[in-house]
Amino acid sequence: MFDGDVRELDTAELLSSTAEHHAEHRRLEVRLIVHALRYADLHHSTTHERDETPGSERAIVLGGAGCPSISEFAAAEFGAMMDMSAGAAAAFIGQALALRHRLPRILAMVLNEEATPWKARQIATACLDLSEEAAAIVDRRVAGIIDSVTPLRLKKIVKAAIWQADAAAAEAASQQKARERGVYIGRSNDHGNKSVWILAASGDVIRFDATVDAIAEALKALGDTSSLQRRRAKAVGILADPTYAAAVLAQASSLSVSTPPRPAAPTSRDFGGPAEAESPAVDPPEPGVDDEADRDAPHPGQSELPDPLDTPVRTRHEACEDCDDSEPDRAAQRALAARLAQIKQQAHSNTMQSGGRSPGRTEVLVHLTDHTLATGSGVLRVEGIGPMVAGQLGELIGYGPYLVRPVIDLNDKVSVDAYEIPDRIRERVALTHPVEQFPFGTAETTRRIDLDHIEPYDPTGPPGQTNSSNLAPLRRFSHRVKTHGRWSVRRLDDGALEWASPHGFRFRVDHTGTRRIDKLMAGSTSGAGG
Repeated sequence: MFDGDVRELDTAELLSSTAEHHAEHRRLEVRLIVHALRYADLHHSTTHERDETPGSERAIVLGGAGCPSISEFAAAEFGAMMDMSAGAAAAFIGQALALRHRLPRILAMVLNEEATPWKARQIATACLDLSEEAAAIVDRRVAGIIDSVTPLRLKKIVKAAIWQADAAAAEAASQQKARERGVYIGRSNDHGNKSVWILAASGDVIRFDATVDAIAEALKALGDTSSLQRRRAKAVGILADPTYAAAVLAQASSLSVSTPPRPAAPTSRDFGGPAEAESPAVDPPEPGVDDEADRDAPHPGQSELPDPLDTPVRTRHEACEDCDDSEPDRAAQRALAARLAQIKQQAHSNTMQSGGRSPGRTEVLVHLTDHTLATGSGVLRVEGIGPMVAGQLGELIGYGPYLVRPVIDLNDKVSVDAYEIPDRIRERVALTHPVEQFPFGTAETTRRIDLDHIEPYDPTGPPGQTNSSNLAPLRRFSHRVKTHGRWSVRRLDDGALEWASPHGFRFRVDHTGTRRIDKLMAGSTSGAGG
């Protein structure tokens, strides 16, 4: 082990030190699995021990059939000590239990430092719905190869083993996948972009793709000089307003367009004609189970729109059809925006005059300072999206009419003399605390999240107990843990919350997140419900 500064190491010494630290990291991962197993043993629970009080703790099975049950709230304290949410901790404990009770060969490989712990835990998750007998088949097939193949190959081998172990379940899963068609919206990334995953009938997707292309070409005809893919992205927003989309297409069709859009009619190739054999389907990889070595080739699917989860990242200097990395002409962009705004306004005006319906209303809650609004520079926060730069505000709101709400002064203490929480208080709490206030909580404070009375409400107590400073947003599980799980909480003078776990560990939760603030309290603390 090297104790000196790494800058003093030559290449060979640095590589040797890297290997040693990697091995130590794996050993520590193994120890965490062992700790999770012992923790589960200490919190073993059975169904007959359950308190029948509504919302009270239950006995749950986390690792799949054959695993012992544990107390439902136990994961919350374990997760807090590992700097993770209760849900993530429950998954970790369940994986450890599944390895011990359902996949003993794989666990033995992990304990002997012959298999990477995180790979073993993912196999446990993949086998969660299998019977004990089927899990044993997977255990025998893959235990010896976990670290001898790449993660992507391992995933495919595990999938094949699962199908072999339970053919009926595999068929049922296949039928379930056919019922999973839908349009799914992903979380925003660090730059304010959202992803859309569409799983629909092939013909519908082909026609949608053709319409997106048509609008992208229409934008080009109207003066948009950005790349094809950027215009296609803009087309999604235009399609959200059918009246506007029809007007854009109509305006573009009246101009001289050199390159007409692709025809929308599907061909035999689109539905699996002779060329289909040249383009086998590729399952999108899951995060953490893939590596770049297995993704050297471009996605071979038929569509010109590659699966964003399956496509290798291009560098700026790689060739790209219809790509333009040059700095956009800002004057031209402003002119195009003005033209599109005029097209949209005229389209809806014509629709209303002819007795048509007005467009649907969309609520976008944007929080920004007066300085950002006046200067057009700075950072703003959008509920459900996160931080965005001020320059993105225009594309977020679009060209339609919008309503600006008055500023709410969060320093004002608003209260009512009742247990029920009115919307005006609920909104203030949501604005003050965008994320739930349980240690390492992950749930966003929506308008439907539970608001817990930090100091329990007393029907015979003083007026004004339901107020904006005595309420904390908690998702339902966290609320139940606080009420029935022997956790306690108090509001500090600076507005932060101090939580005490059943075994005396304390955590501070404020606008910066969660921090453990001491080792142990003098004694255990009892919780109270809100």
